[in-house]
Amino acid sequence: MQRLLSFCLCLASCLCGAEELRWGYSPSNGMPYAESIDHELAPGFIRDLGETVGQRLGLEVRFVETPDKRIETALAQGSIDLLCINNPQWMKAPAKLHWSPGLFEEEDVLAFRTDAPPMDDLEALNGTRLGTSLGYIYPNRLMQAFAEGRIQRTDARDLDTRLHMLEHRRLDALIDMRRPLEFLVAEHVNLPVAVSRKGVQRYSIYCSYGPALPVPADRLDAVLQTLVDDGAIQRLLGEQSARLRQRR
Repeated sequence: MQRLLSFCLCLASCLCGAEELRWGYSPSNGMPYAESIDHELAPGFIRDLGETVGQRLGLEVRFVETPDKRIETALAQGSIDLLCINNPQWMKAPAKLHWSPGLFEEEDVLAFRTDAPPMDDLEALNGTRLGTSLGYIYPNRLMQAFAEGRIQRTDARDLDTRLHMLEHRRLDALIDMRRPLEFLVAEHVNLPVAVSRKGVQRYSIYCSYGPALPVPADRLDAVLQTLVDDGAIQRLLGEQSARLRQRR
């Protein structure tokens, strides 16, 4: 009887573990994508997407804060099952991961002080201090400018820090994803920062899956593709504007 009870408890534990989808997220993505409050994922696009996917798959979703430098290791070792707001160009070994269908388009843009001349292209950055994301790989022209010393690369851990540095003239400009940058600038209406209308580089955003995914990868692909096709992804992104108005 004791052996039978132990076996049943073990089986129940395994089944419960199999029904959980460990959804990684990077706090550095910022809103409208992700915001971490006391290491818990606050309402935003990633939480909405994860809950929607979990409902469609019949899985419980547990959101796991995952720093950028640990993403590939966490996926490979099974600490998390997937992570969205990702792109193969950002990973050292993208071929080792499974990539979802493209979810939506994003682009890197420049931001600068409103009392400075507009910086709408990379040529305008010569001789400046540019706020950048730690470890991020930028377009070849910009990486070459860093290597040649024409632009001083200044890494900071998150967009909030870079904006603060720009406000206090410790940077001349910064580069980041358009949506988080415009979200923060709109949230802080008195911030003396302008966002360029011109993009530096445009790319697709994906989810990446590790080998420990509790459902077949093609099943998750199909759910995400349906959310793209029926407009649900764009609606989730649009809902963040309403959240911004509530926060202001």
